[in-house]
Amino acid sequence: MPPRTRNYLVSITALIVFAILAALVARSFAAPAPPKEEMTPLLLSVQDAPIPFNGSDSSTHLAYELLLTNFSSGDVTIEKVEILGDGAEMQTLDAKEVATRLQPIGTREPSASMTKSTQALLFIHFQMPEGKHAPRELSHRVTARFAAAPPGHQEITATGGLVAVDHRPVAVIAPPLHGAGYVSADSCCDAVRHQRAALPINGRFYLAQRYAVDWEQINEQGRIYHGPKERVESYNIFGKEAIAVADAIVASTTDGAPEGTPGQYPTAIDPAAADGNAVVLDLGQHRYAMYAHLQPSSIKVHQGDKVKTGQVLGLVGNTGNSLVPHLHFQLMDQPSSLASNGLPYEIDNFEVTAKGISTATFDQAESDGTPLPHTLLSPPIHAKKALPLDQLIITFR
Repeated sequence: MPPRTRNYLVSITALIVFAILAALVARSFAAPAPPKEEMTPLLLSVQDAPIPFNGSDSSTHLAYELLLTNFSSGDVTIEKVEILGDGAEMQTLDAKEVATRLQPIGTREPSASMTKSTQALLFIHFQMPEGKHAPRELSHRVTARFAAAPPGHQEITATGGLVAVDHRPVAVIAPPLHGAGYVSADSCCDAVRHQRAALPINGRFYLAQRYAVDWEQINEQGRIYHGPKERVESYNIFGKEAIAVADAIVASTTDGAPEGTPGQYPTAIDPAAADGNAVVLDLGQHRYAMYAHLQPSSIKVHQGDKVKTGQVLGLVGNTGNSLVPHLHFQLMDQPSSLASNGLPYEIDNFEVTAKGISTATFDQAESDGTPLPHTLLSPPIHAKKALPLDQLIITFR
């Protein structure tokens, strides 16, 4: 083949290769195809990413809220919710379970149904299987039935609520009390009074009490109080020292609220006064510890003070929105007990000596003074770096 012809063919081949490469490059930079447009009458979102933590059962737990919006003119029933972690199924809630966890916005009554044009919070809590780490992200698949939709279109499956799991280190703290017989009442993660106390503040909802606990105390006979029910002095925890859980700076103190009468909630109390006499500690890294319902004139620190771990802050009382003497304790990401996001924490060392039966049996024992039904643990559980779960009887050394 003459050199001129050979060079011509090489040039043609180079042009063809160049054209193919150009087409491939153009395709790689081309705008992606738009998603298929379809009606999504059920919207899903997660406002606060869950933070994994170690529970006193030695399992990794996640607790958070899925916000559902019924963007339709008819009622909807939630039939099933699937929680997916990194695409794999983590937990499935059937209609019966949803009915105990779905709370329409502005109410405290759960329901599996949402009326037209409303929103509801689904309170989710699950624990990882032994040896499994928390996923990087979570998503949700919800099967719902729209009663007003045309036949054949009443049942839909909505997907969404994609959220990256917050793998920040959890604060490890010392106990807020010393002694034995303390009951972790309304603790994580399914207690209605704390975990579902969503409040609308400054244009969004907050759950400052997501990981709160009401510490009460039983005596050797298993009773929460002895003597007249109406006297604060009858309660075992009354007057116990509330202590600093870490080296910290006092962010705020509140004093001057009077003791309430046990067995009676105060009437028409302002939400800002619900904590009664209280101390908030700044632990650093946007972590704040709150101690509520302390005795009048018992607070021993002032705003700006530096405190050491184990230092006495005040005495347990029955002030503010309190039914009986107890210590309400929680961690949060702001120094406000209302406009803040509740944070999990892990207590460095404690002993679980027994387990209560249920919140209902606890409430009954608190009401009538009978011994608290519980199951002794033999041997006791020596927990380290863990959050005390609900209805445990605990010794703090």
